[in-house]
This record gives sequence, C-alpha cells and structure tokens, in this order.
Amino acid sequence: MNSAMDVEIEGAGKVTVERSMRARRMRITVRHGSVRVGVPRGMPLERGRVFALSMAAWIREQTAKIEHRHKMSEGLLRGLLPVAAKDEAAQRIVSRCKELARETGLSYTRITIRNQKTRWGSCSLRGAISLNIKLARLPLKLMDYVILHELVHTRIKGHGRDFWEELDRYTGNSRELRRELRNYLLEVL
Repeated sequence: MNSAMDVEIEGAGKVTVERSMRARRMRITVRHGSVRVGVPRGMPLERGRVFALSMAAWIREQTAKIEHRHKMSEGLLRGLLPVAAKDEAAQRIVSRCKELARETGLSYTRITIRNQKTRWGSCSLRGAISLNIKLARLPLKLMDYVILHELVHTRIKGHGRDFWEELDRYTGNSRELRRELRNYLLEVL
C-alpha cells in the first residue's frame, strides 16, 4: 500500500498527499516551498487527493500569503543585526532577560537559550523560560516583547484577558508588537 502520492495544483505547485499515523482527520499544512495533506491511516490516499483538489483555491491563497511573508521577511533581514557568535547572542538575550525581570519585578526559575524552528520562546509551569537564540537578531523592542511575554507567563499561564492586560502594562502596545513580530519568519532568520 502506497503511503504517499503527489497532485499538481495550478498556481500552487506540487501537493504531497501522505499517510499520517497520528492524524484523526485530513489536514493541509502549507509551508514555504511545500504543501502537505495528511491522511489518517485506514483512509484511502485518493480521498486526500480529492480533498486537496477541492481546496485548491484555499491552497493557492495560503501559498501566496506565505510567499509574500517570506519575501517581506527576507527584505527585513537587511536591516537586522548580523549573525553573531552563538555565545555572544545567548549572553545578549540572557542579560536582557535579567534586566527586564529586575525592572518589572517578574521572576523566573531558569533561562535556556535554544535554536528553535517554530517558537520565539516558551515558559514552563515551573517558571523556566526558553528563548530562541534568533531573538538576538531582532530589533530590541521585539526582543523585549518576546522576553516580557514569557516573563508575564511566569505569573499568568494562559493567553486570557488578564495575560494581555498585564503584558500591556510593560509593553504598552502588545498587539502592535505581536503584529510586527509576525513579519520575521524563524525559518528565514
């Protein structure tokens, strides 16, 4: 039994339809340079192909959006700090996190710097903060936004109204900063 097939969608290119052992329903994933339809086990791949064709307009729209964001992000790279040595970048992020924690009175249990593919940062239930090393390339106001976002999570775990109000106390304009951060794609940095 085949576990993958390709279907061509005009204006979007090749779409890979493949079996997913974890999927409970069909799902389309659009990334820069690839489109994938995950089909649950036990479901014929042909149904995934038909699904992809039925969603062709949506797939074209999403690939166009991603290509646009990718080009914008590449353009923004010209204005960013050059890629620094890992140790230097990590030290810059850690010292800024310590400084912001001191200024705000927010505390954390540990800071970890990682080269993550999908997240700028995260906060554990115990208050340990993990930050992406790529933050060091961002403008300072966006690096501060991500750090403050995670520091607020040490106090408020979810993304409810209380969280955003608390974050706004420190950033003044978290929605605007969040929107601006979306222009910087991790895969491009």
